[in-house]
Amino acid sequence: MTLPHDLPQADSAAVPPPGCPAHDLVRLYGGEAEADPAGLYEKLREQHGPVAPVLLEGDVPAWLVLGYRENMDVARTPTRFSRDSRIWRDWLDGNIKPDSPLIPMLGWRPDCVSQDGDEHHRLRAAVNDSLARLDKHGIRRHIQRYANQLIDGFATAGSAELLGQYAQHLPMLVLSRLFGMPEEVGPQMVEACTGLIKGGEKAMAYHEYINEVLSDLTEQKRANPGHDFASWLIAHPTGLTHDEVMNHLRLVLIAANETTTNLIANTLRVVLTDARFRASLTGGLMTIPDAVEQVLWDEPPLMVCPGRFATGDTEFGGQQIKQGDLLVLGLAAGNADPAVRPDPATAVHGNRSHLAFNRGPHECPGQDIGRAITDTAVDALLVRLPDIHLAVPETDLSWTSSTWSRHLDRLPAEFTPRRPVPTAAGGAGKAPAAAKGRIPSTVPGQRGPSEAATAHPVGPVPPPTAPVASAEPGPPVAAAQARPSGLRALIRRIFGR
Repeated sequence: MTLPHDLPQADSAAVPPPGCPAHDLVRLYGGEAEADPAGLYEKLREQHGPVAPVLLEGDVPAWLVLGYRENMDVARTPTRFSRDSRIWRDWLDGNIKPDSPLIPMLGWRPDCVSQDGDEHHRLRAAVNDSLARLDKHGIRRHIQRYANQLIDGFATAGSAELLGQYAQHLPMLVLSRLFGMPEEVGPQMVEACTGLIKGGEKAMAYHEYINEVLSDLTEQKRANPGHDFASWLIAHPTGLTHDEVMNHLRLVLIAANETTTNLIANTLRVVLTDARFRASLTGGLMTIPDAVEQVLWDEPPLMVCPGRFATGDTEFGGQQIKQGDLLVLGLAAGNADPAVRPDPATAVHGNRSHLAFNRGPHECPGQDIGRAITDTAVDALLVRLPDIHLAVPETDLSWTSSTWSRHLDRLPAEFTPRRPVPTAAGGAGKAPAAAKGRIPSTVPGQRGPSEAATAHPVGPVPPPTAPVASAEPGPPVAAAQARPSGLRALIRRIFGR
């Protein structure tokens, strides 16, 4: 798919001739893509079928996969659609600028997301084995403790902005603990991970900051290993290099943090706002895990997943795909495909056949951690603040969208003020016994929950290092950038503090 990168405006005299593929191209960023991404996906489906030509940031051409079955086909056939961006034709042709915001999302890096075949199996084994060593009961205890600490911070106020005061911070607190990472880096890492997914001109700066923090962590854990995910990656028998360890930490961190934040926020919105769940709630039939799965169908945290590259010329979804073309997976569009969901209003909780965590060999290995954080976060909030309800009309809620994700801007709530729960020692922090995943049958003041959908760690997010200019074409991320003069200076430059 060779398409112009600087398309003329519709009112320009230089309109492409009839039959030119540029006629039907729409941008998957800005404008309509930000205002109504779901509506745009349906318009593209109507115009082009299950696979549609689109433009990414910088007017880089790509194919958006809209069909459920087509998404499954792409995800499950790496011999036909590879994760290795070193075959990306627009990169090889010099059409991708070195500072492109697409590089952190699509560029090659030494992790399992950028590999197929034997190398993918080697690297994926290190991730899977290290994740398997995490104590699932211990993880839930950490989630419960951090959730209660955050709730204690606003419980006495009678109101809270649940996104900024709760959902955005809980995943990073948990991940910092699992990584053996200092908690004080959390706020900057939250901002950097969020900014990276949003894209834009600061994407590369956030990319640089995340790499610096995780590279330092890798060095520290090699010198002083602990009982944590980073140390287990380093000690794994596959013998990961420094860059491989750092990039896998990045993979799990970015995939888990931003997407789990979205999943928590959207599940809370479901519980607080959607009348379609009210009957199930009052009948005692809806559990929090049910609500989470509904959200994963309706609003996966990653709406679009980067990226696959055609290994040869092929016909796919009614389109002629050329070798090296970029395909991006429309997870939200696939979940809404009328071929598999003719009636979107029909509840699908309990059905885990959604695309939210990707499929095939690159399916997210950390999805159970994302579910655990979300289940526990929602349960803890409802147990501690049983009369919590939305503080504004549902119509006042707003979202910000990028090519890759859509997230709430704010989620203001009100409740009866409560004191922090004392521990046996007289302090605060331990909450009452959990409600075992069941949403209270009646939540005073609530307007009912929703069938929203969100997702979380989708295997493919983390980026690479910026490409290095050379006379010969190389991978989008052939070598790491020179390390900045110091982490403090980098923080001041990026975050202004």
